[in-house]
Amino acid sequence: MKGFVIAIDGPAGAGKGTLARRLADYYRLNLLDTGLTYRAVAHMLILKGWPLDDEAHALEAARLVDLGQLDRAVLSAHDVGEAASKVAVIPAVRRALVEKQRAFAATAPGAVLDGRDIGTVVCPQADIKLYLTASAEVRARRRLNEIEEKGGHAEFSEILADIVRRDERDMGRADSPLRPAEDAHLLDTSEMDIEAAFLAAKSIVDDVMAKRGTA
Repeated sequence: MKGFVIAIDGPAGAGKGTLARRLADYYRLNLLDTGLTYRAVAHMLILKGWPLDDEAHALEAARLVDLGQLDRAVLSAHDVGEAASKVAVIPAVRRALVEKQRAFAATAPGAVLDGRDIGTVVCPQADIKLYLTASAEVRARRRLNEIEEKGGHAEFSEILADIVRRDERDMGRADSPLRPAEDAHLLDTSEMDIEAAFLAAKSIVDDVMAKRGTA
């Protein structure tokens, strides 16, 4: 890998995306939300009218995805997320996207990648591995607050049930299950706001950089 690579893993709602953006901005590194890559495949399948469970079509879509053209506004749609959860379990798609993600990480000056299997599969040699977690209840409350801040409405119980199901699916899948890498730094953000989480992560990164003389 060329440059410095920070891998951030953890379940939905733990704060990975926000922390990844803060770290990428602060250390002037490239940024990749790997979850968007799976959403991009699903979105392409939907646009082309291809079945979500067809491996050949899904693999073709994965090979066509441009990691430099991921539109978060479009890919954040609920139906795209639902479709992505089906696409993400196809091993051939995972292999194709992991190859693209590794190429992204290898580009100077380095990158911050967040997802479910960055430290364990995509970038096992990353300079820093962070694993963010928080209780399911806290993550559900955060999601509900986001929805309400945008003028939407949702039931807390439904969001909580969805998060629990998603955790079980991510942690229980045979291919690249969600789990912390053995050498990952664990951060429980249940009682942290984003600033506290950023400072905790920054302390870890600065310490590694100082020991390597790259600060």
